[in-house]
Amino acid sequence: MPKYLLLKHYRGAPAPPHNVAMDEWTPEEFSAHVQYMRDFAARIQESGEWVDHQALSPEGTWVRSDGEGRPPITDGPFAETKDLIAGWMVIDVDSYERALELAGELSAAPGAGGKPIHEWLELRPFMREPDTITE
Repeated sequence: MPKYLLLKHYRGAPAPPHNVAMDEWTPEEFSAHVQYMRDFAARIQESGEWVDHQALSPEGTWVRSDGEGRPPITDGPFAETKDLIAGWMVIDVDSYERALELAGELSAAPGAGGKPIHEWLELRPFMREPDTITE
């Protein structure tokens, strides 16, 4: 079964129809959103399609090796994932169509006022090893 990564973004895609920043939600709205995510994960866990998920903290650092014996270089002139990626979910499904279906459902998590966010999610397949070529 193919595995897919669902990326939840803070920004980077067109604004969703019900675009209210999460820091403007009430505690009850935030809790409802998190509960929706938990319920979604539990349901696809039962179907065997869930692999893992995590929300990400906004803290983070870019790190690059600058050569043996030298301290790593941190941060740089790059778009940082801490500004872009809010969290992720890995699913293991039978088809691309099923991955689209689940991503669409996850996109409808509630936000401010309990209304579905209809947020954009990035759906990315895991890279697979190429089929072995035999002659």
